[in-house]
Amino acid sequence: MTPAIAAPAAPPTSRRLATGLHLIGDLYGCRCDSRLMRDAGYLEKFCRECVTGAGLTSVGSLFHSFGEGDGVTGVVVLAESHLSIHTWPESGYVTLDVYVCNYTENNRPKAQKLFNALQTAFNPSDPHLHRVDRA
Repeated sequence: MTPAIAAPAAPPTSRRLATGLHLIGDLYGCRCDSRLMRDAGYLEKFCRECVTGAGLTSVGSLFHSFGEGDGVTGVVVLAESHLSIHTWPESGYVTLDVYVCNYTENNRPKAQKLFNALQTAFNPSDPHLHRVDRA
């Protein structure tokens, strides 16, 4: 007779310690300084300044221009997570993504401050905004 094999114990269920906030924006009809839409170096410097102004910690960044007068894509990697941005100057359109974790402290207000600063700078006539609380 073969001995019965016990079923493996179920892993303990636990709530994640690092909750977070994910802010997403589709910004239509942007009326802003054209350098924010077309100049990778300018946009990178501006984003990094906004990160610092919001009290978040940049650990690196990479921004790419798609050519003279064309759009820019970029990311600022944060100790708390990331900021990503993509511009389409020919359409006056920007996608914006700010995500922070709350591992050591509640970074939600800082994320909102960063998102608000960027949204204000792009001055969209028709912003479509989404907020996802990560639990």
